[in-house]
Amino acid sequence: MDKKESTRNSILGTASRLFQCQGYHGTGLKQIIEESGAPKGSIYYHFPDGKEEIAFEAIQLMKQHVLQAARMDLNGKATAVEAFGYHIEKVSFLFDSEQKTTGLPIGLIASETAETNPKLREACNSAFANWQSLYAEVLVGFGFNENKAADLGVTINALIEGGCILSMTNGSGEPLRSIAKQIPFLLMNEE
Repeated sequence: MDKKESTRNSILGTASRLFQCQGYHGTGLKQIIEESGAPKGSIYYHFPDGKEEIAFEAIQLMKQHVLQAARMDLNGKATAVEAFGYHIEKVSFLFDSEQKTTGLPIGLIASETAETNPKLREACNSAFANWQSLYAEVLVGFGFNENKAADLGVTINALIEGGCILSMTNGSGEPLRSIAKQIPFLLMNEE
C-alpha cells in the first residue's frame, strides 16, 4: 500500500471509529485530522467534499465489514436457528470485551442524519437493506419462502440493531444473548 492510500485509510478508519462513538455531528474534521495523524491538507485531497464524503465512505466501509462478518457467522450451519443464534451470540461478545465496542456500526449516524441529510440517510438505508437481504438469502437457503424470509430479514436486523443499543447501555452483551434465545421461537415453524 502506498503512502497516499495509507493516509486515506487512516483518515477513513479514524473517522469511522469517531462517527460510531460520537456521531456525525459530534465529530469534527479537526479531530479526525488530529487522531488520524494525517497532514491537514490531506482530508480535502482524499475527500474533496469534506465531512459528508468521509461519512458516506465510512458507512460503505462499515456496511462491507458487517456483511463479511455476518456471512462468515451464518455459513456452514445445519439450521437457520443455529446460524442466527450463533451470529447474534458472536455480536453479543463484542459488548463484553475489555475494550468494549466503540459503537453501533451505523445506528448513530442513521438516527442523527435521517431527517437532515438525504445522501447519508440513503447510504444507511442501503446498508440496512444489504444486511436484511443477506439474512433473507440465508433463510431462503434453509427453505423459507421468499416473502417470509424478507420479513424475517427485517425483523432479525431490527432485533440485532435494538439489541446493540441495549447492550451498549447495559454494558454487556446480555440483551443480545436474550434475543438469541428467542430465535428458535421466531424461526420454529419453518424448519
